[in-house]
Amino acid sequence: MMTNTKLSKQVLDWVVDNTNPKATVESFQQLKGSTSSTLHRISLQSGQKLNHYVVRQFDNEEWLGEEPDLAHHEAECLRMAKKTGVVSPEFIAYDKNGDICGNPTILMTYLDGEVELNPKWMDQWLYGLAEALEAFHGMDADDFPYRHSSYNDIFSFEVPAWTNVSTTWKKAINLLKGPCPETRECFIHRDYHPANVLWKDGSVSGVVDWVNGCKGPRGVDIGHCRVNLAMLYGVETADGFLREYRKLAGSKFTYEPYWDLLSVADMLVGPPEVYPGWEAFGVTGLTNEMMKERLDRYVVSLMERAG
Repeated sequence: MMTNTKLSKQVLDWVVDNTNPKATVESFQQLKGSTSSTLHRISLQSGQKLNHYVVRQFDNEEWLGEEPDLAHHEAECLRMAKKTGVVSPEFIAYDKNGDICGNPTILMTYLDGEVELNPKWMDQWLYGLAEALEAFHGMDADDFPYRHSSYNDIFSFEVPAWTNVSTTWKKAINLLKGPCPETRECFIHRDYHPANVLWKDGSVSGVVDWVNGCKGPRGVDIGHCRVNLAMLYGVETADGFLREYRKLAGSKFTYEPYWDLLSVADMLVGPPEVYPGWEAFGVTGLTNEMMKERLDRYVVSLMERAG
């Protein structure tokens, strides 16, 4: 369970101390969509100027138990993301262990823009998603301290009990248990999906939520975004995103279904469910049964690509 839906005086004082000690807190509000940490936008008044910041509090005890250095991890990712040229929040400060704020906490700049999950022009929207992703994949990450690893052990992964295409899933799992394709690694977001991309005036205005960034195969980012798109809208939309990315990346990218399948396996800790963040950003009408059906269709399409 997460706590800290309100900001304590200690956190507010810490924000002021790390931005402008002469500023005063004008307002703060919890930001929607986050499911594994608590995000607030804080507005500070300094003379005639109003500045906005974002505070993330890592208050999910299970996640912290697995990765106690989450604040430090995101700080390193924000520093790296700034080098890519893609607009992302700028790191300001962190309370690494929660000694001041009560939980590990990170302070960053606020980006203008909104999450758009009901795009008016789907092709343009998919191009924007692909363009932002391809841009930061150009960054080498040889010295980056965090490395990609799978969330689930594929060798203990079994055919889901809920599927209607068990034979196809069995083939997919066998493929994943085989050799991993050779690939050139780069800096990846690791949690790239539409709810982590901001839009303004029809264009991408920023990419947020960098806490999982690492050095890894670019196919991991593509696969994670594609499985989210397949569940949100269907296989055709996921394929449209892949087409746009391939056009942008050209010879720098060779598509391998393996990474798409690994992204599917990574997200399954039980039957697929509607992600609460989608509902928070205005997507209605999805059901858990639809998630199962769409994921089945997606896995079938991936195995068709794999031959």
